[in-house]
Amino acid sequence: MTTTLKEQAKKAGVKKTKTRRISVYKAKDSKIPAKKVPTDTAIDWLRYQRSGDSEIRARLLKKYLPLVRNVAGRMAIGFPRSVELSDLINTGVIGLVEAFGNFDPDRGVKFETYAVPRIRGAILDELRALDWVPRSTRARSREIERAVVSLENDHCRYPTARELAKKLGYTVDELMMAIGDVSNSTLLSLDETVYREEDNHQVPRIETVKDKSKISALGELEKLELRSFLVTAMDKLTDQEKLVIALYYFEELTLKEIGEVMSISESRVSQIHTKAVIKLRGMIKERFALTA
Repeated sequence: MTTTLKEQAKKAGVKKTKTRRISVYKAKDSKIPAKKVPTDTAIDWLRYQRSGDSEIRARLLKKYLPLVRNVAGRMAIGFPRSVELSDLINTGVIGLVEAFGNFDPDRGVKFETYAVPRIRGAILDELRALDWVPRSTRARSREIERAVVSLENDHCRYPTARELAKKLGYTVDELMMAIGDVSNSTLLSLDETVYREEDNHQVPRIETVKDKSKISALGELEKLELRSFLVTAMDKLTDQEKLVIALYYFEELTLKEIGEVMSISESRVSQIHTKAVIKLRGMIKERFALTA
């Protein structure tokens, strides 16, 4: 008879072993630490520490450039429109390069954590260097603003100069000087768009700036028209009134000198002058429909 495998195993003295099932799932209570897989950035840092390769350095700096844009974008929100975002980014890149050169990975600090304050500091230092206003004036401006806000909250209205001076510990004259210094440090961009009062449309600020010391073309025409009308209106005055007006405004004589020329008293000259001016003013108002 042929022997089976079990009989052969018994004869050979081999003990029967029980098969065990191995689960491919982790037990709930098992605590197996996961292995940390180094990222590409960490590998580049290790390689750069060992070799100092310029290509690896450039690659790392390129990876951190979005960090500069993020920091500059958040800071630009609190700055005036005259401060360009591109200028902040360029200055922030300088801060990034300086932080990269001083960073030590062995200290266990992330480069982002180390670099952000350096980038902000570089941007602020550059802005302070470009600011022509002394820091004391800037500090005084913030102090006045805080005092105004505090008094407005207390009194529900804008404070008077005396109240504001008392709050700041200044005299009224010192407060006026401080406000003058702060006002002189304010700059406005001529390219900034503002709303016109006439039609409430947005236009560049430069279009709303007017030189009040210079007469416009329309003003010149109005002046010429008024002058030509005065020549016509003078014909409606009496001879005495014409003579007084001519001597007083064209010859620039005093009332006393006019009285000597006309052989009348100074008070009489004053009466004639007043009467002539009232006549001319009435004719001008009637001609140009003026209310004042």
